[in-house]
Amino acid sequence: MTFHITRRAIPAAALALASLAAGAQDTFPSKPIRLVVPFTPGGVTDSSGRLIADFLGRRLGQQVIVDNKPGASGNIGTAQVVQAAPDGYTLLLAFDGTMVINPHVFAKVPFDTMRDFASVGRIGTATLVLAANPELPARTLGEVLALSKSRPGGLAYGTSGIGGTPHIAGEQLAQRSGAKLEHVPYKGGGQAIADTIGGSIPLVYTAVAGAQGHVKAGKLKAIAVS
Repeated sequence: MTFHITRRAIPAAALALASLAAGAQDTFPSKPIRLVVPFTPGGVTDSSGRLIADFLGRRLGQQVIVDNKPGASGNIGTAQVVQAAPDGYTLLLAFDGTMVINPHVFAKVPFDTMRDFASVGRIGTATLVLAANPELPARTLGEVLALSKSRPGGLAYGTSGIGGTPHIAGEQLAQRSGAKLEHVPYKGGGQAIADTIGGSIPLVYTAVAGAQGHVKAGKLKAIAVS
């Protein structure tokens, strides 16, 4: 699970015009910058975005506003960045699930990863963790897999959405182990974590960074990392 900051690609014609008018324009940035996070607040993507926004704001001397635009496994927020003016004032917190996996999972996505975006920089990677509600009668991965096979409906696990790396990891685990795991997609990892803590679902597959505080507090039980 890799996170990148990207911006709307600037066409060559726009670059040429910007060069000609450089002397008449204010130094960039002359107004607040919008950082679109295509998931709900509370997950590791959102928390990463807020850390980056704070750092960028201090570095650039201009406010960087985090704008959560969840839906369709990140496609909705990503598409909004494509539609924004290519002037450097709209950034996207992208990750491999949205930019690499989604175009192969959805019949149609409203963007072209290679054509519509320019990478600004990689900000980090995230290790995934399978965590459980503390009341689940299983403590190890083997016990979770055995429990899923013993229940008629198996065990449900929540993720940040269809096609994301947690979803792919969960499907691979089920295929390789024969476990009965039912995927429950959310609009962000934060919601999936909240429902696991509340007992609505027994398991969540998410980034370690988003779950570790709840594990330390005893609200989640870490089963395995991948």
